[in-house]
Amino acid sequence: MSNVTATVISADAECVAMALVGLLKSTAPFTKVRLVKDKAVTDNVVFQLHYRFTTGILFVFCILCTASNLIGKAIDCISGPEFKDREKVINSYCWITSTFTLPYQLDKPVGTHVAAPGIGPFVPDENDTVYHAYYQWVPFVLFFQGLLFYAPHWLWKNWEHGKMKSITKDLRENTLEVSQSMKDRKQLLVTYLISYMRYHHFYAFVYLLCELLNFANVVGNIFFIDKFLGNTFLNYGLEVLNNIGKNQEERTDPMIAIFPRLTKCTLNLYGVSGTITNKDFLCVLPQNILNEKIYIFLWFWFIILSVLSGLAVLYSIVLAVFPPLRRLILTKFLDYTSTLSPIIENTEVSLHQSD
Repeated sequence: MSNVTATVISADAECVAMALVGLLKSTAPFTKVRLVKDKAVTDNVVFQLHYRFTTGILFVFCILCTASNLIGKAIDCISGPEFKDREKVINSYCWITSTFTLPYQLDKPVGTHVAAPGIGPFVPDENDTVYHAYYQWVPFVLFFQGLLFYAPHWLWKNWEHGKMKSITKDLRENTLEVSQSMKDRKQLLVTYLISYMRYHHFYAFVYLLCELLNFANVVGNIFFIDKFLGNTFLNYGLEVLNNIGKNQEERTDPMIAIFPRLTKCTLNLYGVSGTITNKDFLCVLPQNILNEKIYIFLWFWFIILSVLSGLAVLYSIVLAVFPPLRRLILTKFLDYTSTLSPIIENTEVSLHQSD
């Protein structure tokens, strides 16, 4: 019987592993680095950090959280011999209804005054009960955030509709020899740029709008996570940095305060006489060991990405407001792509004539 059980468990584990590998492979398109030179690039590196790296890493985190729940126990409550035959019911109840900790007991010595940080006797005049129910929603929230970071790229891709790819077709080949057909296509592109020079304001406006959406999205996600975690995320990274050099016995670990590994759960039961009896259980949350690492990474990454996104938006606005700066940057860029120099020459003539 034990051999059969072991075989079934092994088969289940293999199926779960194969499913996880398939899910991780599905995130590859978001995290891949574009190495092909002959494709039209219509955005910048900061833009790509949103819909490639950030979306991909959020989907990976979502899969990891889901895997931890499938492979191991999402919650494991200590029920004692009285409730030994009802462990699954208690675990399910505490997972669904949420668990809680007592912030007043966070700073108390563990092992002498409290069983764990935030786990101790309730003091009515001093304690506030903090309930933890976010762990049920972490995979869903991470997946939703991944969609949010991909949305501006999806909008830009549909608005741009392959225009840059179409007008630069067959002009992105890395060849040493310049054929007559290449010269003709290049001249055609120059003619098109001169003829429709002032007809692409909406194109530039939509791109700037998508960059603004990227910036608003990353800043909004910071406040969204803060609300999701009970207004504890904004200072999360700073508190972790401030506690790195402190003695472990004299500090309150912000990771444990926000993502407790051990919590309490109260189950109301009917007694023999019909009266309600309250039963407290200690619940271990293994998933929070992963959650604390995920959100400390997201805190630092979202701060960095918001700064880069703000600078990218400012850069685009400056280019839109100051045409001479556009010409200067374009000229500098064309110094490294001399095959396109006729474009800048003809467009400069056109600009001077319009002035």
